Amino acid sequence: MSPRLAYLMVILGAALWGVTGLFVQNLYTFEFTPWEVVGIRLIFSAIIIFFFLFFTKRSLLYIQFRDLPFFVGTGIISIAFFNFFFFTVMNEANLSLAVVLLYTGPVFVTLISRFTFGEPFSLNKISALIVMLAGCSLAVGLFPFGQSSVGISTILFGIASGFFYALYSIFGKYVSGRYNTLTITAYSMFFGALFLLPTSQLWNKTQLFSEPAVIFNGIGLAIFATVGAYALYTFGLTYVESSRAAILSTVEPVVAIFIGVAVFRDILSLWQTLGVVLVLVSVLLTVKTRKGSHPPRVT
Repeated sequence: MSPRLAYLMVILGAALWGVTGLFVQNLYTFEFTPWEVVGIRLIFSAIIIFFFLFFTKRSLLYIQFRDLPFFVGTGIISIAFFNFFFFTVMNEANLSLAVVLLYTGPVFVTLISRFTFGEPFSLNKISALIVMLAGCSLAVGLFPFGQSSVGISTILFGIASGFFYALYSIFGKYVSGRYNTLTITAYSMFFGALFLLPTSQLWNKTQLFSEPAVIFNGIGLAIFATVGAYALYTFGLTYVESSRAAILSTVEPVVAIFIGVAVFRDILSLWQTLGVVLVLVSVLLTVKTRKGSHPPRVT
């Protein structure tokens, strides 16, 4: 696969993540808690992708026992907990703040990848990280006026969401060269769902699942914002450095803001528009590589 196509897969996956807030906010109207919404997301996703693979390409469901810890890492340690912290900030503050704090993730990825995979700190990477953080902050209105007033616990939860979000790239890199992207996505969702089944206690709200809107938003959250997004992102991750892929995924806040404008009639200020532009610039800085260089692969 060409680097450009790999970059496109990562960007498309991130764009689908950008629609997450639509489904989550709708589920909150039925008084689901953040942990319960995480349960809905992972359980629905695991069921959909396993049924799909079982009836279309059953061979993709075979994995080696030695790789189970990495799937536990992507499914439980990363996906389950980053969603919980992300959805909690979304519930206690707002979607914009949740997104900007989630995108401390690329910083964690770059730092961890430096010591885990030996990925170097290039000038482009450092510049992209700085521009990305500035762009996200402007896009969600945190700067330049600093009018957002949130509690320290909310901020810590947001940073925690970024840290656990970053771990998906780290764990996923170990198995991305050995398995099909659908296999990685399926078992990540499976272990996450296995963990959420007893802990979310969704059986206490079974009556709500008779509501068509709950089923619609649950399936939408699973197909578009989860299975499709993770499959595309993980596919691109096979051919892209984990730190570079994480920076590319910052198109998510751009998509989220676009949805706010198009669906909810949000009005972007000049500073927010500048933030969106800066995020796009960070993507361009990430894609730009020196001639003859190739991102390392872990096999």
